[in-house]
Amino acid sequence: MKFTDQLWQEITPVYEAILEHGFVKELMAGSLPVATFQYYIQQDALYLADFGRSLNLLAARAETPEDMLRFTQFAQDAILVERALHETYFSLYHIQPETVKTPACFAYTNYLLATTSLQSLAVGAAALLPCFWIYRQVGKFIYQQAIHENPYRAWIDTYAGDEFDKSVTQMLDLTDRFAELASPSERDKMREAFRVSSRLEWYFWNEAYTQSRWLI
Repeated sequence: MKFTDQLWQEITPVYEAILEHGFVKELMAGSLPVATFQYYIQQDALYLADFGRSLNLLAARAETPEDMLRFTQFAQDAILVERALHETYFSLYHIQPETVKTPACFAYTNYLLATTSLQSLAVGAAALLPCFWIYRQVGKFIYQQAIHENPYRAWIDTYAGDEFDKSVTQMLDLTDRFAELASPSERDKMREAFRVSSRLEWYFWNEAYTQSRWLI
């Protein structure tokens, strides 16, 4: 069994909780309130900017030109998606840009930046992997069951598409290769990083659904 297969087994309860979450169910049914989706996209744009920075941090520390190029391409893709949010979704769904991160976005992005800055390349990759992998699986799950007239079809098609699928496969391959070279203690850190980021994925969607903000 691949190392990444082991990781997925360990976070299966988290993934199942995401699929059962009201945000995902209502998005799939096309009944998610527009205000909820607007809130989500605002925070996702802020998240993607720091996700791109985290990928660039790994690119700077990569040991081979091939890995450096791969992480740089991932970072560029994240920035392009963030730009697409502004140029497409912000207009399509009448969304105003946001500059303040809510608690879940703040926690998630700061965790990624800290991990990719202070931990090893392998641990950093494991921390970033859930954003790739969980989004692909959720996107495909929704795509298979969503109604054709779904008002969020553009978003659904993005994460269920072939280009994103290719990027996820490349990130999985990188993570498995890093795990093969890692010590047992480093692999344990990779597992923990993957678990933490997977939980933060749930919190990110949950906060969009409840639209909770800072108390003061």
